Amino acid sequence: MFAGPGGWSHALTVLGARDVGLEWDEWACKTRARAGQLTIRTDVAVYPAWIFSGRILGLIASPPCQAWSMAGKRLGLVDQPLVHQAVADLAAGRDTREQLLGACADPRSLLAAEPMRYLHALNTVGEPEWVLMEEVPDVLPLWRQYAAILRAWGFSAWTGILNAADYGVPQTRKRTASKEEDLAEERLLLATATAYPAEVRQMRWLTEADFLLSLHAALWQSITTLVHRGDMVDPITVLGEAQPRGLLTGTLTPKALMDLVSTPAGSPEYWGEKILGRALLARAQTVAARITAYTDDLANTPHQLVTGSRRALADLNSLRTRWMRATAPRPRPRPPKASRYAAGNRPARPARHPSPHYSARAPTDDPTIGPGHLPAGPGPKRARLPCPAFLPTPSSASTPRSSSTSIPPTPPQSSHA
Repeated sequence: MFAGPGGWSHALTVLGARDVGLEWDEWACKTRARAGQLTIRTDVAVYPAWIFSGRILGLIASPPCQAWSMAGKRLGLVDQPLVHQAVADLAAGRDTREQLLGACADPRSLLAAEPMRYLHALNTVGEPEWVLMEEVPDVLPLWRQYAAILRAWGFSAWTGILNAADYGVPQTRKRTASKEEDLAEERLLLATATAYPAEVRQMRWLTEADFLLSLHAALWQSITTLVHRGDMVDPITVLGEAQPRGLLTGTLTPKALMDLVSTPAGSPEYWGEKILGRALLARAQTVAARITAYTDDLANTPHQLVTGSRRALADLNSLRTRWMRATAPRPRPRPPKASRYAAGNRPARPARHPSPHYSARAPTDDPTIGPGHLPAGPGPKRARLPCPAFLPTPSSASTPRSSSTSIPPTPPQSSHA
């Protein structure tokens, strides 16, 4: 059931078993046909189960995970009680799928109940001998309900989480789940940025190239355009900005887009840093692979190796610079200086009184001091006395100069000095 492109069928072929797959996707059916796998292209939900009665040994079911996966809206968790009810009813021979389907938020959720319809029909004829079903971890409670019913029918059942890498498959669920979580983080960023656009203005370090999904990158660009333009940011304005960019397609309706940006959690900076950190690690891996390729190519000269490595590291350095800007601690605002006086209560500054040395003086008759050498009032500098060597004295005025150089006598000290 839900055969897909043929992973289970290939494993059964290796084991020497034959199988027939039920699948409705056109390209999955073509892939199976090219691999020589028997396929019935049909809708599993409407195909009659009695056809296989008395003809099979085992049943494998891999219901679609879109309704439950972290990469989607996970409406299967909302519909989980309805799916449990459908499984219980089908196990008792009651088909209530049509009534329950109308109440499901995602019609694909109810596909996880389809294996029970086949199991009930086969159990009436003592089949199958074994059952194997797989899904994403969120379906584990439903698988436990299946196990309880199978035990009641006489089966020995086990449920749990397995890592495909432990069985030689070059892929781990942890890695797949990590990608789904990354997409969920991008959706949370878009919704939170729509709810708190003021924080987006400071997030110039995050660019569209950091997103995994091109749709998320285009929506981020729409939100940042609204923010930097100063427009109101809400789901309706984001829809209006996204529509001219051609983001609305057959798979993304206006309602789906508005729902995408309407469930905030946390802060935009928190989710933005997680997305940027993931992009930095991915870029580092790419740069390391490029440098390794340069090194392994023996045709490269040392100059070509150094030049190519520098160019590869330049791409990493630009992203690293943005990461440092995003994670750098913000400077704390300085508190205002405390004032001893409240506003308007500062005492008046006392007036400056002139120094006693600058007091006004009356003109003097002392011949050793000219009338212009002392200030008449206060001034910025103290008064300077003229150099005594050039002051005229009464004796020097009547005595002729001597041919020899002599030092004139020191003038008497004035009382004004």
